[in-house]
Amino acid sequence: MRPAQLSVLLDREFISAVAGHHTPVMLWGPPGVGKSQIVAQVAARHQVPVIDIRLSQMEPSDLRGIPFRSKELVEWAVPALLPDRERHGEAGILFLDEITSAPPSVSAAAYQLILDRRLGAYEVPEHWIIVAAGNRQGDRGVTYTMPAPLANRFSHFEVDTHLDDWVAWAYQNQIDERIIGFLRFRPELLFDFDPAHNPVAFPSPRSWEFAHRAVQKFMELPDLLLGGLQACIGPAAGIELKAFIDNLENMPSLDAILNGEDVPVPKAIDLQYAVASALVGRAIRAKGSEDSQAVYGRILEYAGYFPQREMGVMLISDMQRAIGDELFRVPQFQAWAQQVAEVMLYE
Repeated sequence: MRPAQLSVLLDREFISAVAGHHTPVMLWGPPGVGKSQIVAQVAARHQVPVIDIRLSQMEPSDLRGIPFRSKELVEWAVPALLPDRERHGEAGILFLDEITSAPPSVSAAAYQLILDRRLGAYEVPEHWIIVAAGNRQGDRGVTYTMPAPLANRFSHFEVDTHLDDWVAWAYQNQIDERIIGFLRFRPELLFDFDPAHNPVAFPSPRSWEFAHRAVQKFMELPDLLLGGLQACIGPAAGIELKAFIDNLENMPSLDAILNGEDVPVPKAIDLQYAVASALVGRAIRAKGSEDSQAVYGRILEYAGYFPQREMGVMLISDMQRAIGDELFRVPQFQAWAQQVAEVMLYE
């Protein structure tokens, strides 16, 4: 399931907890696809806390608590890391990460917590939802087979990578537009992990964010840029990205495009992707300004110049996801939509 769908699904799980319809959710996926970030984004939208428990680092007593004597009885001290209504709030997300890397003794301690929402005398607050995540056995991580009794306590979803979802997230989080343009040009490199070769660095949604940081740090240090990129996304992808960035010297002037000058569309496909991504970035920066409508209009006009109409559709689709429905009120939008209607309706 694509990240945008999982985000909506977890929204519904959170809302349904009030009515008592929540089912614990298990997210499966290889490393770096954004499982934990999806959970964090849902919590941020609802303005509730996430308690992130890494089960691979736990002992059974870390969940069950420590026994102590109370008169003639033995009671259990509830661990402070578990959700508490007074300390953490009425609602939130209990996130059990790395559950497939937890030893069987720890996962067994989680059985009652996940299904019955209690552990001994402790109870998970009513409006908290439970989400777990883990890698699959073929992902070359430290994993244990999930016991059937534990697996049966979840609804299970596999996290897929999806370029449109990543691009929307990237624009929202100010990821370098050169990275976005490159991945539009080479979409198969969004996630390229071969567990048979057990690579140290490889392209993934997480490591492309690292590549963004490398560009900010090393762009003015050409001797270090290639090594910095390869350290994040692997040798081959690092070389390709560096070559893509170097070729941007041939990209047309964005200022000239936004001034309405007659600027030819580059013939090279990689430069077309780079221009499209950079124009979306300009649209985002213009949002809320006095000249936003003019900027949007110039971009709509330029989108109609691409020899391949699909390129213009991609540009405007990314732009609409980034700035919202105000794009539809720009006078040039209707003319552009009529120009690409065949592509939008039939392809």
